Amino acid sequence: MAETAYEPRMKSEYRQRIRATMKEKFAYTNEMQIPKLDKIVVNMGIGEAVSDSKKTQSAMKDLAAITGQKPLPTKARTSIAGFKLREGMVIGAKVTLRADRMYEFLDRLVTIALPRVKDFRGLKPTSFDGRGNYALGLKEHLVFPEINYDEIDQIWGMDIIVCTTAKTDEEARALLKEFQFPFTA
Repeated sequence: MAETAYEPRMKSEYRQRIRATMKEKFAYTNEMQIPKLDKIVVNMGIGEAVSDSKKTQSAMKDLAAITGQKPLPTKARTSIAGFKLREGMVIGAKVTLRADRMYEFLDRLVTIALPRVKDFRGLKPTSFDGRGNYALGLKEHLVFPEINYDEIDQIWGMDIIVCTTAKTDEEARALLKEFQFPFTA
């Protein structure tokens, strides 16, 4: 019995509609010039982990639930006595999403998580880095449906960086707009 290959909704949307729209809008002569999503990096800082290592496990468990991938602990590079921080201590966690998991996460971010943010008025269209990558921050991880509100012990913030192959911010903005990113005017 042949198994049908599952393709994330955003990925098929990109293949069928977004590529053609981008090619028409920017008059690309080659298919390989069309920008695409490269990766999404989700980073969570766990400053409270200095005093309580259980918070690290809790935050990493939540990040794994949100992204569907095991997070990598990030460690302090230098010691800072004022913060009681020693070199090598775990102070954060990050996940790099690619391929199907990246499209699945993007779909949940745009359609479920961002509309659940309190007092959300849209994403700033100026948060591009000049090379076609977009960064946004969330104050609480509760906006993701994978997090059970009753089981959390602390609210964590997170940074989400969407990396594209676009050469300019204008191309990247157009690409993310096609992916239904709710930019403000």
